[in-house]
Amino acid sequence: MQDYPDIEYLVIDGNSKDGTQNVIRCFNAEVSRWISESDKGLYDAMNKGIKMATGDIVGIINSDDFYHRKDSISQVVKAFQEFKTDCVYSDVRFVNPSNLEKTVRYYRSGRFSPEKFKRGLMPAHPTFFTYRENFIKYGFYKIDYKIAADFELLVRFLHKHRLSYYYLPIDLMKMRTGGLSTRSWKSNFIINQEDYRACLENGLKTNYFWLYSRYFKKILEFIPGLF
Repeated sequence: MQDYPDIEYLVIDGNSKDGTQNVIRCFNAEVSRWISESDKGLYDAMNKGIKMATGDIVGIINSDDFYHRKDSISQVVKAFQEFKTDCVYSDVRFVNPSNLEKTVRYYRSGRFSPEKFKRGLMPAHPTFFTYRENFIKYGFYKIDYKIAADFELLVRFLHKHRLSYYYLPIDLMKMRTGGLSTRSWKSNFIINQEDYRACLENGLKTNYFWLYSRYFKKILEFIPGLF
């Protein structure tokens, strides 16, 4: 549990049949509101959650990901208050699904700048927080993207609309490996196609050479001595 007291927990389930709803019911006391219904994919579910939210700040956490620090949300809120920023993001640890203490990759967001979007580089989206009003003003996740709607939204918010941002230098959360965007060469092909589209739609020139060059940088994320 987080040590920050004023959190609205919203759970969006896609009408799953794997027992997820029973698990949610076990946490009814902690969950503020939940729905289970068919949707048009991951980003449609995210949009539903944002539209349900009544708080000022929104953060999204996917299934199998978790905040391993009790003060994760407290530190995010403190950053918003101290630095008067529109957005906050941080680092994320990728861990072995069978050993959550074993880090296999460390994603650093600290050297980000909007110019790096054209190379397919972005802050760690699972650590991204912003005001709910920004979604209302600048738009939600585009559900016609299969994998990279999170990239497109960040390009739109941070490059096109120039929202201010603050990097919180901590590993805010852990993610189990094997997520939607990390599975196969086919996923990577789709990601680069959608990243290219996202840049062009938001007025940022790029090319596929720049986008694919990011994989050389990603190698460093797997070196244990750099965690």
